[in-house]
Amino acid sequence: MALKHSPYLLYSDGNGNIFEDTSLYAVGREAWDAFPIDLDNWMEMPEGGNLYELPDRKGIGIDVKTGEMRLCEKGWAVAAFIPPAHTSLFIAAFECEPGADTLPLFCYTAVGWHDDKFYVPAIRIEQDIRQECAGYNDEKIETGAEHLIKTYPHNRLVKHLMENCCNTYNCPAARNFAMSRWECPIPVSPACNANCIGCISFQPVEEHIQSPQDRLTFKPTPEEIVEFTVPHLETAPYPIVSFGQGCEGEPLLMWETMRDAIIEMRKHTQKGSININTNGSKPDAVKVLCEAGLNSIRVSTNSARKHVYEAYYRPNNYQFEDIVESLKVMNSYGGWTSINYFVFPGITDCVEEYEALRKLIKETGLKMIQWRNFNIDPDWYLGKLGITETSEILGVKQFIELIKEEFPDLKHGYFNPPIERIKGNYEVDFAHW
Repeated sequence: MALKHSPYLLYSDGNGNIFEDTSLYAVGREAWDAFPIDLDNWMEMPEGGNLYELPDRKGIGIDVKTGEMRLCEKGWAVAAFIPPAHTSLFIAAFECEPGADTLPLFCYTAVGWHDDKFYVPAIRIEQDIRQECAGYNDEKIETGAEHLIKTYPHNRLVKHLMENCCNTYNCPAARNFAMSRWECPIPVSPACNANCIGCISFQPVEEHIQSPQDRLTFKPTPEEIVEFTVPHLETAPYPIVSFGQGCEGEPLLMWETMRDAIIEMRKHTQKGSININTNGSKPDAVKVLCEAGLNSIRVSTNSARKHVYEAYYRPNNYQFEDIVESLKVMNSYGGWTSINYFVFPGITDCVEEYEALRKLIKETGLKMIQWRNFNIDPDWYLGKLGITETSEILGVKQFIELIKEEFPDLKHGYFNPPIERIKGNYEVDFAHW
């Protein structure tokens, strides 16, 4: 249903209660600046979305009567977390009070209220249903986790995936593994060669934020990996096994273990897809893994620009050029290449980034962009990068449309595709998964 006017701004009373302010229309934010949001950029908040109170922050809106932007003085600002498969077009617009604490590592999408419904500025970028809330069955997950732990009683990795990832963190990939379907995670590395300012598994003590999960504390053996991945590849629908998870460091630091595991997996089964989610820091290791049988690579980046990338990742013993080379290596072996592209309105969709991304796509033969929402406090991120002004921006929606227009063969989504999609049936019927 088309909106008749912009949704109203939401605010919180600080006690978990959220209200609409009918004197203000909700607006969105790109980098440091607030902007009105076109009506066709709003969608009903998808199932699985959540609302966050933003303490010590006042929401910014457009006065219904005067058309001027002003602060909402009635309470704290409110933002939305939108579920996977959706890409945010605008950050929540707010102004910080002095001394405000850094926000936790979540995405903070603008949100408003219209005709008894929450609305967010977002698009559905992916039709894959693998992380839909409605598709998870808690009873099956609990039973499946217990079964896996009993089936592999001495496997430390299965124990970690079920007890920590599935039961404690509610990791969607681990929950799918417990339900014997789709993408199965393989955390493999307790160490990392980057010092990302928004790392979700490790934060130095001097920072005032906490990582949402703890990092893997041991080095799995190839035998532990092969023991549960081969049955998954053999029996799961649209099976993928993926090295590189949120609960670990950089998997390429464990390339020997992965190489041995991939070789052994492929001795037992040719089914499914073997993927790595990585920072792409070691192209030589990627080459070895391709030769062993790696099918796809997803390289994470906050930018296609070297200086923006390195300011966030703060790499040790590698540089931006290495991640470009890793994509080239995978492409040279005929493998599937994606980037896990952290979307931050005002930085991702600026003109300079657009030109850099076009260059990266052409240079690497990139197959896919996963348009991921960036989980980070916007002010903290911009401050760490030293960005003081909003650049010339295209808007996230227009940015994506321009890339689609210039590169019609490039795929767009949110998840690693299974081998069935990679080999040609990209528009597979997700309703029957």
